[in-house]
Amino acid sequence: MASRELVVLGTASQAPTRYRNHNGYLLRWDDEGILFDPGEGTQRQLLLARVSASTITRICITHFHGDHCLGLPGVLGRLALDRVSHPVDVYYPAASRVYLERLQHASVTDLVPDLRIHAVDTSGLVADGPPFRLIGGLLDHPTPTMGWRLEEPDGHHLVPERLEALGVRGRAVGRLREEGALTVAGRRVTLEEVTEPRPGQKVAFIMDTRWCDAALELAAGADLVVCESTFLDTEADLADAYGHLTAAQAARLARDAGARRLVLTHYSQRHPDEAAYLAEAAPIFRDSLVVRDLDVVPVPHRPEHPARPSG
Repeated sequence: MASRELVVLGTASQAPTRYRNHNGYLLRWDDEGILFDPGEGTQRQLLLARVSASTITRICITHFHGDHCLGLPGVLGRLALDRVSHPVDVYYPAASRVYLERLQHASVTDLVPDLRIHAVDTSGLVADGPPFRLIGGLLDHPTPTMGWRLEEPDGHHLVPERLEALGVRGRAVGRLREEGALTVAGRRVTLEEVTEPRPGQKVAFIMDTRWCDAALELAAGADLVVCESTFLDTEADLADAYGHLTAAQAARLARDAGARRLVLTHYSQRHPDEAAYLAEAAPIFRDSLVVRDLDVVPVPHRPEHPARPSG
């Protein structure tokens, strides 16, 4: 099965610690590698994670506070050094163009041959596949900030019991896939008769925001939500003042959005033990995970047989 997993490169918020690098997350999605928020030290974290920088095909930046972007010059330099031949797309909030340009030219280095820059200024569709749709959402933070969502198109999967019942076996299965219909024992069998809907997988990446409708929309029905949880609920006033979420708020967000799995990250240095975040989130949203640098989290598999509506 194709690999779809999150490689956690860093989990710190504003200040790194001895055990937490600045932000950085690589989502492996089949043949694509989407790098989110390359904070300071991301290039080295890729090495420690045994991930080749040349696997990066897209870079999505939520905003230009240093812990989310200061690793970009090093990553771009490494891509140029490795002479990547494939295009690399960079998506970022349009209002912060000047910061992207400064980071692109932060040092004397070669440029990535095919670097494609996309300034995003509104919520909505940013790129329309294949293999997925990329959607942006304007979040609520003191500086222009975009959240991101990947959506795989819905499809269908074959149901073996239906194929067998209609006598479709062996090479006939492949023909039915290609042609959409065939005749078996004098009966016309269509592809629709032997398939069930297969919902596309969805991943949401939500960093540095207060609670807002855009965050809920990005997380709606997502298989995996990667969400900042800078503070605990006892610091809710601080979270609101600085434009952040608590672990409990992140859990409520995942619950209210109908998500399947929540990854908590972007921890304040005042809380060295991630268990405090999990203790707050898990009672609200059961499938909550706290991660550490270099952890790998799989995107949950699709259910083999999606639940049918009752009634």
